[in-house]
Amino acid sequence: MKVGIIGLGYVGLPLAVAFAEAGHEVVGLDTDPRKVDSMNQGHSHIEDVPDRLLEPLSERLRATTSHADLASCHAVLICVPTPLTSSREPDLSYLVDAGRSLSSVLQPEQLVVLESTTYPGTTREHLRPILEESGMAVGRDFHLAFSPERIDPGRTDFTIRTTPKLVGGITEACSERAAALYREICDEVIVVSTPEAAELAKLLENIFRSVNIALVNEMAQLCDRLGIDIWEVVDGAASKPFGFMRFDPGPGMGGHCLPIDPFYLAFKAREHDFYPEFIELAGKINQSQPLFCVQKIERTLNDAAKPVKDSRILLLGVSYKAGVGDTRESPALKIIRLLRERGAEVSYHDPHVDELSELELRSAELEQELPQADLVCVITPHPQIDYERVVAESRLVLDFRGVTRGISAENLVRL
Repeated sequence: MKVGIIGLGYVGLPLAVAFAEAGHEVVGLDTDPRKVDSMNQGHSHIEDVPDRLLEPLSERLRATTSHADLASCHAVLICVPTPLTSSREPDLSYLVDAGRSLSSVLQPEQLVVLESTTYPGTTREHLRPILEESGMAVGRDFHLAFSPERIDPGRTDFTIRTTPKLVGGITEACSERAAALYREICDEVIVVSTPEAAELAKLLENIFRSVNIALVNEMAQLCDRLGIDIWEVVDGAASKPFGFMRFDPGPGMGGHCLPIDPFYLAFKAREHDFYPEFIELAGKINQSQPLFCVQKIERTLNDAAKPVKDSRILLLGVSYKAGVGDTRESPALKIIRLLRERGAEVSYHDPHVDELSELELRSAELEQELPQADLVCVITPHPQIDYERVVAESRLVLDFRGVTRGISAENLVRL
């Protein structure tokens, strides 16, 4: 089988490797010629896909910038970004562009699957009409389905192979074709009745986490007022073996899904005169968490008789989660901007992120920055960092992740 994949990012490239490892020919399309050239030379731009995985696949996996190369594929998977606009509404421009380009080369009997996270109705109401501009009809001439990506960057305990795969087709035949495709790389494929069910299931997965993270972040803000250790509270609640699932507080949510998905669902709900206030409130709480962290930084410096203005503040970690270099929607970026607005001199150290070009910053060396910083803030708990050393060599440390529990020091403050 020949599989085409549009979008070679955190979702598309691991899928391309999975199909190639299963023995299929893969054509990966990306609009960035630098990614394409790099991939064809055996170099990966995604941490979860090291170069050593690409080398033995060179004869089965190739990258291109030409949509014409997709015409010979049996199946095409669309894995493009679905971000928010500046007004925090769904931005389907990448999906629309991909659909229109694919429509011009669509072939009879091809299977098209959308993997990008989106609101219910996108596959049927947006992608289908675009593809049918080819003159062909879904269910009669080609097949169309939605199958939500479940890639978690940096995770090794659950892989594409071992994570159950949801599939929902426009027709029953569409579902069968899509299920057969994914059984090549997934141990378990679950077929739901419609694309809308699969689209909403994906949103529910992520909104479940968003709501619970908002709850524990709001609890952290309350504990800060009450003078109670939030980490002790969470540990205590988590000791209950049933009826409780642990979520930890932090500086805010990041990544492509959690900060965005609640707004996608809220947009769709408003079209039907329904206002998901509970979900939108969770989104607002999580969006405001970086500001709470900056206020905590201000109070911590104030207690040390220092203003934020002209203070040297070192952030440890700027990626959105530990162990990866993905900075999409990272709360650290918002914290940096807010601190700069207040006149702080901000630097960062992150073993996974060499540069933040949009902020004109490069990762600093700990040996140089720790003793010079007025305040060191733990934003992302990368396991490579020795936090005992950080506390020992710093003037003042503010831990937003709880990694210093077990360390007792006068210069240490925790969320």
